[in-house]
Amino acid sequence: MPDSVERLFNAVVLARSADPARSRTARLMRSGRPKMAKKLAEEAVEVVVAAMSSRREAVVRESADLLYNLVVLWVEMGLSPGDVWQEMDERERLLGVAEKMPKDLSIKDLTIKHLRPDTGRRKVVALAATARPLRKR
Repeated sequence: MPDSVERLFNAVVLARSADPARSRTARLMRSGRPKMAKKLAEEAVEVVVAAMSSRREAVVRESADLLYNLVVLWVEMGLSPGDVWQEMDERERLLGVAEKMPKDLSIKDLTIKHLRPDTGRRKVVALAATARPLRKR
């Protein structure tokens, strides 16, 4: 997948200087960051709607649109896929590949107290009071 994202990224970089009358990407990039961010949010919502309706093919199509709009925003912001992969690698090192960074922390904020000493990963703790017993899935 990273190769596909790199190809998309390179194509968006090239399209940035294309004629907006001929290139949807050039037109979107000239519309400004707020418009690009709005398009990204719209596509994210469309993925959610398709998922909630259990429409697999629509999730695939809308996910492709979401990735496209995300890459357009990266280019606008001066970011590259490598910047994102570096962040993902650091998170994997600290938290595990399938863990999300807690909202109240950043990688720079993590200290040894947040990590399990045996693995260097964050401790997993159960919530104190749950309304109903947790079921194993």
